[in-house]
Amino acid sequence: MSLLSVHRPVAPPGADARARPSARRWVGWLLGGGWVAQFVLRLWLYRYHAGPVANPDEVGYLLAARLLAGGPGGDYSGSTFYQGGYALLLVPAFWLASDPGTVYRLIVGIGSAVAAAAFPLAYLALRSLGMAVRPALLLAFAAGASPSLLAFSGLALVDAVLPTLLLGWLITLYDLAHRGSMRASALAGALAGFMAATHMRGYVVFAVWALALAGLAVTRRIAPKAAFTGAIVGGMTALAGAVLNARLAADLYPGGARNLSGLLVDRLTGFDGQSWALAGAAGQIWYLVVATWGLAGVGLVAAAVTAVRRGAALAHRVTSAALLTITLGTAYASSAALPDEHRVGNYAYGRYLAFVALAWTLAGLVALLRARRTVVPGLVLGTVALAAATGGGAALYAGDRLHRYNFIAFDFPEVIFLSGVRDRLDMATASWTAVALLACFAVAALTPHRVRGLLTVGALVAVNAAFAVHIAPQAPPNPDPGRLPQPPPGRVALDNRIHWRLWVQVAYRVSWTELERFDGNRQAVPHGVCSTVLPPAATPPPGWRAAGSRPEWTLWTSPHCPPGRTPG
Repeated sequence: MSLLSVHRPVAPPGADARARPSARRWVGWLLGGGWVAQFVLRLWLYRYHAGPVANPDEVGYLLAARLLAGGPGGDYSGSTFYQGGYALLLVPAFWLASDPGTVYRLIVGIGSAVAAAAFPLAYLALRSLGMAVRPALLLAFAAGASPSLLAFSGLALVDAVLPTLLLGWLITLYDLAHRGSMRASALAGALAGFMAATHMRGYVVFAVWALALAGLAVTRRIAPKAAFTGAIVGGMTALAGAVLNARLAADLYPGGARNLSGLLVDRLTGFDGQSWALAGAAGQIWYLVVATWGLAGVGLVAAAVTAVRRGAALAHRVTSAALLTITLGTAYASSAALPDEHRVGNYAYGRYLAFVALAWTLAGLVALLRARRTVVPGLVLGTVALAAATGGGAALYAGDRLHRYNFIAFDFPEVIFLSGVRDRLDMATASWTAVALLACFAVAALTPHRVRGLLTVGALVAVNAAFAVHIAPQAPPNPDPGRLPQPPPGRVALDNRIHWRLWVQVAYRVSWTELERFDGNRQAVPHGVCSTVLPPAATPPPGWRAAGSRPEWTLWTSPHCPPGRTPG
C-alpha cells in the first residue's frame, strides 16, 4: 500500500479550473473566505494576549525584530540564539507602533495571518495528491484548525509560521519533481534558505533540499538549468540569512550565546548521548502521533511504503522521502542538542515536530480516505504499533523522571486535552484516547464512498473544535500593573541578581532604550542611568528614591533625572 495506490489518477491540479473559469472563481472566493475565517478564529483565541508569556523565546525574537526595525536591542548573552529570519516578519509591527502592548497585538495578527494561510496551501497539497475540489476544500479547512496551527499562532514564536512555510516548500518540491519547473525550483530554494535563517530546524530542511536537488539533477529528472536555479536561489537566501544572524549575534549576544552545537557534538560522540538522543526522538515521534489524533501515524506508515515502492510516482516518492527525513532528522538532532533541564519535556515533547504535523495529518487523511477497505485496519494497527514502540521506548528510558521532573503544562497542550490531566504526563490515557479518535476516522473511511468524506470532515472538525475550546481563555486575566517595574524615561539598568523571568520581560517593556545589565555583587549602578531595578535587599545609590517594589524587586529612580510620564 502506498500513497500512490490510495488515490485515483486525476488531471493536474487546476486543469479543470482552467477549463471552467467560473469554477476557478468560486474556488478562489472560498479559499479567501476560509483564510479570513481561520484568521478570525486565531484572533479570538488570543484576544487577551498583550505581552510575551513563553520566555525567554518570545522576548528573544521581539528584541531581534525591534533592533532590525531601527529600535534599541538588548543583551541576551548566555541565552539560546534566536535567529533573525522570523524576526524579519515582525519588523512592520515595530514600524506601526511604539507601545509594547500594541506591538505585541500586531504580532499576534501577523502570526495568525501566516498560520491561517496553511488552509489554502493544504488545499493545494490535497489536490496534488489527487483529491477532488470539494472534499479537498472541506478537509483542508478542517485540518487548518489542527492543534499544531492553533497552539502557537498567537505567540511571538517561529512555531507560528514554520508549519505554513514547510507545507509551501513541500508543494514546490512536489511540483519540481513532477514537472521539473524552474520556478518551483527557485521558490523551493528560497523557502529552504529562509527556513534555515529562522531556526535550527530549518537547517534540516535545507540539507534535505540540497540532497533532493542533487539527486534529481544527477538522475536527470530535472533540467540542469532548474537545478542550477534552485541551488543559486537557495544558497543566496541561506547566505543572506547567515549574514543577518551574524549581525544579530554580535549586537544581542556580545558575551556569546548558549553553545548548543557543542552539546550536540558531545551527545553524538558518546553512548550515553546517543541513548539520550534516540529516546528523546522516540518521545517526539510519539507526541506527533497522539497530537494529531493518530493521523500522523497513518501518514508515516503510508509515506514509508511510498518512499521505497518502485511503482510509486517519482514526485510522491521524493516528497515522502523528504518529509520522512526532515521528521526523523529534526527529532534526532533537536533531542541531541536539548540540554537536560530536569523537565518532563526532555523525554516527550511536541513543539519541535509541530511544524510537520499538518503535512502528516494531510497524508494520513488521504491514506485513509483513498485506501482499499482491506488496507485500513493495517494502517490503524501500524499506527498503534508505532505509538506503542516510540512512547514505550521514551518512557522506559526516562523511568521515574517522568514523575520526578518538572511538568510544564505549556509543553503538553494536546496531551493534556487527550488525558484530562493538567499536572503530570499521563502517556497511557493520552495514547488510548488518540487510538479511539483514530478508530473513529477509520470507521468513517470504511463507510460508503458518498458519505465517507463528510463523516471524516465532521469528525475532524469536532475534535479540533473541542481542542480550540480547550485552549480558549475563559475570561480576561486580572490586570496587575505592578507585576513588572515601570521605569520612567531615560537610561535603565537592572541587576543581574534579578531572576531572568523578570529581566527578559523588562527588556521588552523598556522600549525606548536598551536595558543595561550589571553584576550588583561586583559593580555599582552604572553612572548616568535614571532608574535601576535591584533585589529588595540591595542598597541603592545615595539619594535615590523607591518608585515601586515587589517581593522580588525594587525600582529606584535617580534625583538627577527629570521626572517624566511613565512609559506605557
